[in-house]
Amino acid sequence: MVSEDTRTELEEMLGQVPSWIEPIPDEAADHAWGMVRDLQFGETTLSQREKALVGLGAATAIQCPYCTHFHTAEAEMEGVSETGLSEAIGIASDVQYFSSVLHGAQVEYDEFVEETADIVEHVENQQAAAPSDD
Repeated sequence: MVSEDTRTELEEMLGQVPSWIEPIPDEAADHAWGMVRDLQFGETTLSQREKALVGLGAATAIQCPYCTHFHTAEAEMEGVSETGLSEAIGIASDVQYFSSVLHGAQVEYDEFVEETADIVEHVENQQAAAPSDD
């Protein structure tokens, strides 16, 4: 159970103490809320929109209906369109698919790292050589 201070903070921020916090052991409940509050809802380098899309992508990849529902609602609240939601889910699916391919084929990790560095260099060179929009 969360402390009274955390309970008050939850009620102020969310309008309630959500049921998902109740099963967290007493020793960790306040800390768990602090992580959500500070990282997901707090001001960080990522915008709320970006965080919602990252959350949706992760939720999709781990196939969690609870997280998918929450982060979809969060993304919609941040103005992400149905097309944007579909794109985020598609990217998450691509990552999960290619992770399966790479692991199943046992692609050599060090070789993959080198190839990625070469790809990044090539794309950066192409971008630098592209005509400016000015």
